[in-house]
Amino acid sequence: MDNIIQYLESINPILAALYATLFTWSLTALGALLVFFFKKPNRAVLDGMLGFTGGVMIAASFWSLLAPAIEMSEGDGFIKVFPAATGFFLGAVFLFGLDKVLPHMHINFKEAEGVKTPWHRTTLLVLAITLHNIPEGLAVGVLFGGVAAGFDGATIGGAVALAIGIGLQNFPEGFAVAMPLRRQGVSRFKSFWYGQLSAIVEPIAGVIGAWAVISFKPILPYALAFAAGAMIFVVVEEVIPETQQDKYTDIATMGFIAGFIIMMGMDVGLS
Repeated sequence: MDNIIQYLESINPILAALYATLFTWSLTALGALLVFFFKKPNRAVLDGMLGFTGGVMIAASFWSLLAPAIEMSEGDGFIKVFPAATGFFLGAVFLFGLDKVLPHMHINFKEAEGVKTPWHRTTLLVLAITLHNIPEGLAVGVLFGGVAAGFDGATIGGAVALAIGIGLQNFPEGFAVAMPLRRQGVSRFKSFWYGQLSAIVEPIAGVIGAWAVISFKPILPYALAFAAGAMIFVVVEEVIPETQQDKYTDIATMGFIAGFIIMMGMDVGLS
């Protein structure tokens, strides 16, 4: 791990962000590969994985994004928290807007959201998970950009921890896309293809995030909090409600707790 951190410190931060988000995308692909080994999804496993995803995203939002955003902001009291509060609000509003405009469908295939479209339900589900992955890739890229910009509170270890955490929760996301598609009669290969494709936006968002922070350094606290607000919106509006659709809510809750603890431990341990 020390060698990886040293290597990422030695290269261009935008390239480091690209490598990190390619890693998170690869974990999505690995999760989607499970479609070749299971005939149908186990709802208890799926809910546990989704709960884990929510726990990682909530922990990452605070430990990796909001706390550093507040720490690196100038001033005291309400002035110090203003950039984080503003960015957090804008991130949530951004995802709210995308949620209302971008056509997408939840994992349960029961309801479509966004503008009406004749697109196939498979496309709508992939778009839903793609929507989730935009703030995740952005968060990783922004943190790497913050390290390069020399901001206090942004560390390469913290950026690596965030990338690992996002990657870990991407694994069940890949599974969560591929298996419902398979259940709908989509072939195993197409289910895998669509599952991994849902995270391809992460490297794009990561590079954009790193470039933006390096080019416009004062936006870093706002950008970190923006990513946090977007991720929390996804968890509250999409991930957690999905785990409450069946009888395995306790499993989902324990998955959430496990994800939160693991992400918190990695962030504190590697920062």
